Amino acid sequence: MDALPSPRFLANAPHRLLFFIGAANVLLAMLWWALWLVDARWHAFAFPQPRVYAGWLHAVVMQYQVLAPFMFGFLLTVFPRWMGQLELRRRHYVPVGIGLFGGQLLTLVGALGFERCLHAGAVLTLLGWACGLFHLLRLAWLDRGRNKHALSCAAAMSFGLCGFALYAAFLHVPDARLLEASIKIGTFGLLLPVYFTVAHRMFPFFAGNVVRGYTAWRPEWMLAAFWACALAHLAMELTQALRWTWLPDLGLLALSVAWLWRNWPRGPMPRLLRVLFLGYAWLPVAMALYAVQSLLRLGGIDMLGRAPAHALFVGFFGSLLVAMVTRVTQGHSGRPLVFGGVATFAFVVIQCVCVMRIVAEVVPDALAWQAAAAIGWLLAFLPWVLRSTWIYLTPRADGKPG
Repeated sequence: MDALPSPRFLANAPHRLLFFIGAANVLLAMLWWALWLVDARWHAFAFPQPRVYAGWLHAVVMQYQVLAPFMFGFLLTVFPRWMGQLELRRRHYVPVGIGLFGGQLLTLVGALGFERCLHAGAVLTLLGWACGLFHLLRLAWLDRGRNKHALSCAAAMSFGLCGFALYAAFLHVPDARLLEASIKIGTFGLLLPVYFTVAHRMFPFFAGNVVRGYTAWRPEWMLAAFWACALAHLAMELTQALRWTWLPDLGLLALSVAWLWRNWPRGPMPRLLRVLFLGYAWLPVAMALYAVQSLLRLGGIDMLGRAPAHALFVGFFGSLLVAMVTRVTQGHSGRPLVFGGVATFAFVVIQCVCVMRIVAEVVPDALAWQAAAAIGWLLAFLPWVLRSTWIYLTPRADGKPG
C-alpha cells in the first residue's frame, strides 16, 4: 500500500516537494511559451498580449519561478549538512513551495489576460521566496565556520528576491527599466552565481567519490573572482555600457575554462558524472559568445541577439538542471546513482534545443525556430518530469525515511 504514489510523501523532505513543484513549473511555463510562439508565428490561437510583454514575462517566469524551486529544494536540503546543523522541518519549507507554485500558476493565468492574477502571482512568489531566504540566511548566520559556498548561495538568493521585487514594482509603475533590471539581475546576480557555486563545491566532490586518484580543485579565491566579474557585467548591463562587458566576460571565460580544465576527471567516469561536466562546458561557450557580442559592438556591429543568453539558459542552466536534479533525486530516493535512459534522452535533446535556439538568432524565420526549440524543450522534459514526479510521490526505494 505504501508503494502507491501519494501526495503525502511530498512533504517528507525539502527536495521532494520543491523538485516536484519545479518539475510541474517547467512544463507549465514552457507549454504557455511554446503556444504563444506558435500563435505569434502562425496566428493559431489568437492569444491576448499579456499586460507584460510576453518575451519579458517568459524571462521572469523561467528565472524566478521555474528554476527557483529547484534551487531552494537543493539549498534547503544541503545547507544544514554543509554547516552541521539540524535538518529543516516541514513548517520551514512547505510555505516556500506553496508560494513558488501558486505564484507561477497565477502568473501564467495572468499571461492569458487576467491582469489581477499577475499581481497576486507576484505577491505569492515574493512571500514564498522571502520565507525560503529567511531560513537560508538564518542557517548561514548560525554557522560559526562561515561556509563560503553557503554565503555565496545566500547572497545570490538575496539578489533574486531584490530582482523579483523589481518585477513586482514594474506591475505598479510601468517603467521598463525596472523590468530590464529584474531580468538582468536574475541572470548575473542570481542564477549564474548559484550554479557556479554549486558546481564549484559539488562536482569535484562527486568526482572524488567515483574516480580513482581524483584530486579536487576548488580554491575559495575563485568564488570571489567569479562574483567580481559577474557583478561587473551586471553593472555594465544596468548602465548600458554594453560595449565594455567583454572585459568581465573574458574574466568569466578564463575562470570557467580554468575550473573545467583542472577538475575534468582524467580517468573513466560514469555517465551521471560525465553529464555534469558536459553541461558545465556550456558556460565557457556562453561567456565566449557574450564577449564576442560585446567586442562587435565596439565596432558598431550588433549581432547574435539573444544567442549568448540562450547558450547560458538552455545549455548551461538547462543541461545542469537535468544532470544535477537527476543526481540528487537518485541519491536521496535510495536508488542507484545512474543516469538512465529517460534522463539521457532529456539531456541529449536539450543539447539540440540549445543549438536550435542559438541558430534562431541568425536565420530569417526566427520565430519558427524559436517555436521549434520551445516544443523541443517540452519533448525533452516531459518523460523526465513524469519519471521524477513518480519518484517524489513514492517512498524511498531503500525503505529509509526522507
